[in-house]
This record gives sequence, structure tokens and C-alpha cells, in this order.
Amino acid sequence: MTDAAARDRRAPRHGSIPAWLAEPRNLIVGLVTLVLVAGQWRFAILGDYRRLATTLGVCIGTELVLSWFVRGRIASLQSAYVSGISLALLTKPQAGLLWPFTLGAFLAIASKYVLTYRGRHLWNPSNFAICLLLLLAPDSVAVLSHQWGNGLATNAVIWAFGLVIAYRADVLHVTASYVLAFLAFAAARVAITGGPLAGEVAPLTGPMYQLFVFFMITDPRTSVRSKQGQVLVALLVALLEALIRVAGDFGLPWLTPLYASPALFALTMVGPIALFTDLRRARAAPRPGVGGG
Repeated sequence: MTDAAARDRRAPRHGSIPAWLAEPRNLIVGLVTLVLVAGQWRFAILGDYRRLATTLGVCIGTELVLSWFVRGRIASLQSAYVSGISLALLTKPQAGLLWPFTLGAFLAIASKYVLTYRGRHLWNPSNFAICLLLLLAPDSVAVLSHQWGNGLATNAVIWAFGLVIAYRADVLHVTASYVLAFLAFAAARVAITGGPLAGEVAPLTGPMYQLFVFFMITDPRTSVRSKQGQVLVALLVALLEALIRVAGDFGLPWLTPLYASPALFALTMVGPIALFTDLRRARAAPRPGVGGG
């Protein structure tokens, strides 16, 4: 079999699906837009359209400026778009404050150009910015958690599209590994604390976790190379998140800053260490990704 024939055999076949629709990057943009539209339509989740305009404007503007001056070319804006939507949905400051959206959007995109190693940014942009805001201004900024509600129809649509897109983007193993680990550790926490299982599992039906499992933990630009490594990272993130939650159940004061969003902080700590280690071992050129927020 020739090399060309082998590549053709490995290539996914989309039948009559348009090329632009089969492209994982476009599907990711479509899914994050679906989360935004569904949340705003059912629950007015944005609260104020100025938030969306601010995050999108600052993310796109920062991407344009930094990509031109740092790399000498205009970068694709898909990653900036996903970051802007994620920040608009997840960042919940005190009423009337817009500076967290401005600062968060700038930090998210700037981190891609500053916090790098071997040509790869180490943190998922949205994840990094939100965690930094939570640490710097805990009295002014919170993160979206349960405010969406858990309507079956809305969640079924988002999870159905999300799983299909994760499969198309070849990151379904990451999403599945994290979700299964989350459920297992939730059951373990119930055994330890005696709380209701439904309460421990409920976060998976919220928008924060939908964005987390489909965009943040699966971000190809901040993922290790091998699928086995990606699964291991997902399991470690779920484990650290569970430990932070258990610490919160027992009121350990020295971990108080992490209780605002255990999942986001767990990824912030595990992800960069894993990617740095992987890049250090590989000593290879950076591989292109599909973007992420």
C-alpha cells in the first residue's frame, strides 16, 4: 500500500457532509455558540450583553495585536472567540462590574504568548484567566456554577452535540475519562461525607462543567501528545478536584481559595505540569491544534 493510499484509508470519511462542517475547529465554535444561545434563551445567563461584547472585543483585539507584533502574522480568531464566549458565561462579578471581563479577556489571550514553552502555551486561556481572577479578587469575582438549572431538554441537546463533536475532534476519550472519574470520585465522597449522591453528580448538568469537559480539559493546544497521557491527565484532574472538594467538606482553611471552583483549579495545576513534562521529554516541534478556550 502506498503512503497516499494509507493516508486516504486513515482519513475520516464524511460522505456528503460539507468540508467546513466536518472541520473540528468549526464544530467547536458551533458548540460553544450553542451553549451561549441555549443558556441565554432559557435562563438569560449573560445578564448583560455588555459582558459578551467586552470579552469578545478584548479577546479578539488582543489576539490581533499580539499575533501581529509577536509572530508577525494575524492568527486565527477561533480560539479568541471560544475564550471570549467562555469568559462571558463563566465569570460572575459583582453587579455592574465590567473590569473583570476586560482584565480576564486580556489575561486569557496574553497568556498564550507569554506563558509558553517550546512554542506551546501551557495553560488553557480561559481556565488560566478565571482562576487568576478568583485568586486576585475573590470578593469581587465568582464563577458560574449552578445558576443554569438542570433542564433535561437543554442538557440533552448540549451533551448530544458535545459528544458528537468530541468524537469528531478525537478528544472523546478525554471527556469520557474525566466524566467517569468524576462520577466514581463523587460516589467515594458520598461514602466519606454521607451527602446525597444526586447533589454530588449535579454539577455535570451545569454550564460550567459543559464548557469544562468539552473545551478546557480537551484543548489540543494544551494537551499532552499521547492518548494514554491525555487519559491520565484527565484522571489526575478529576482526582485532585475530588481531593479539593473533600478538603472543603472538612473545612480545611489553607485551601479556601481553591473552593471557589475545584475543577478549574485542578486543571490549572495538573495541566501545565503534564504538558511541560511531555514537551521536555519529546524535544519535538509543536504540533498544530484545533484551538480552545
